[in-house]
Amino acid sequence: MNYEQTLAYLFTQLPMFSRVGAAAYKADLTNTIKLCEALGNPQQQFKSIHIAGTNGKGSTSHMLASILQTAGYKTGLYTSPHLVDFRERIKINGNYCSKDFVVAFTEKIKPLITEIQPSFFEITVAMAFSYFAEQKVDIAVIEVGLGGRLDSTNIITPEVSVITNIGLDHTQFLGDTLPQIASEKAGIIKKNIPCVISEYTSDTRPVFEAAASNTAITYASDVYSIRGTKYAHDYLQVDVANYVTSATSTYTLDLNGSYQAKNVLGVLTAIDILQNKGWQITNEHIATGLSHVKINTGLYGRWQVMGNNPTIVVDVAHNVAGIHTLLEQIALIHYTHLHLVFGMVKDKDIDSVLALLPAHATYYFTKAQIERAIDAHELQQKAGVYGLQGDTYLHVNEAIAAAKNQASSTDLIVVCGSVFLVGEIKGIITSSEL
Repeated sequence: MNYEQTLAYLFTQLPMFSRVGAAAYKADLTNTIKLCEALGNPQQQFKSIHIAGTNGKGSTSHMLASILQTAGYKTGLYTSPHLVDFRERIKINGNYCSKDFVVAFTEKIKPLITEIQPSFFEITVAMAFSYFAEQKVDIAVIEVGLGGRLDSTNIITPEVSVITNIGLDHTQFLGDTLPQIASEKAGIIKKNIPCVISEYTSDTRPVFEAAASNTAITYASDVYSIRGTKYAHDYLQVDVANYVTSATSTYTLDLNGSYQAKNVLGVLTAIDILQNKGWQITNEHIATGLSHVKINTGLYGRWQVMGNNPTIVVDVAHNVAGIHTLLEQIALIHYTHLHLVFGMVKDKDIDSVLALLPAHATYYFTKAQIERAIDAHELQQKAGVYGLQGDTYLHVNEAIAAAKNQASSTDLIVVCGSVFLVGEIKGIITSSEL
């Protein structure tokens, strides 16, 4: 098979959660363990950092990878899902894994695929671990796919674990209360492996305490605080105070969403732990890494400004917590009228999200071109119950064009509701070879 044929095989022959949802979810580690054992347990051949959470885990992963890369370490990065190119999931120092590797790896394990029938995600995790081992990375930042305890990535023994944020998402798998979801996320906490909690509530902290009985747990807000932020379209400036050392630092992030300030505290706390373990990371490395996340790692779709006059922003916010944070960000922007290009997948809490959205905006209902996406007309009808009005469009790019046509130069257009919707936006990734 060539590369295109290999992708077709991976996408169509294996159960893929992003396409079909629950039918692709494997709630145990059996297949991942079998795959990695057959490959010589590559996950044991490199250092790692493990990141879980409802929202913020992708941004946190990319920030950490950028800092480590800036510090001179050969840094692997595994994230999911991809927006445009499958190889976005597996990178080293911001560069995609090679097409030849994807082909060779898939061919090598085809007999095992036939034997154990793994999911798409289980295969991609094993692929990433094999690539990082083969390429002899110094360290790899590994983002959890779904949950934590039973996620395929949870066979690594990391230098440090990070849990970013707990919100109501994937409730059909993880539970429908914050403590239940926190318990699943806390499943990445391992004996004698330090863990950082970026955010917590009175409901989730006891869960983390119970899970961390045999390891050191650090709450980022006990170490750092945000003393001030300055937002602009192309950067976010964060003033941070360290309670322990009484030092203050100012960081300029190229991830310009104001919500990134919360993620920074967890990142800084994790870096402290790495420094104490002997990793050579200076404050200059931190500052430079945080200001070059997009360039170093190729992170897209997080309050990404794609146009001006009118301002056009895309964001992968897709659940209650993410949309709530997105609306806080929108409140910081000066605009005349708000236009929302919006689509979701069927297995999210659609009604709770719709209840948050502002009725004063003009809506452009659309859908990603996957089975999981809710039909635009059905979404329009659901939205009407909450006083949200707008037309339907077959494709996100058609919806964006309509919004641009209707908007004035001082308006704001925001595209949100689904990672997969954002991935179909023309030009969302400026280069397919990072």
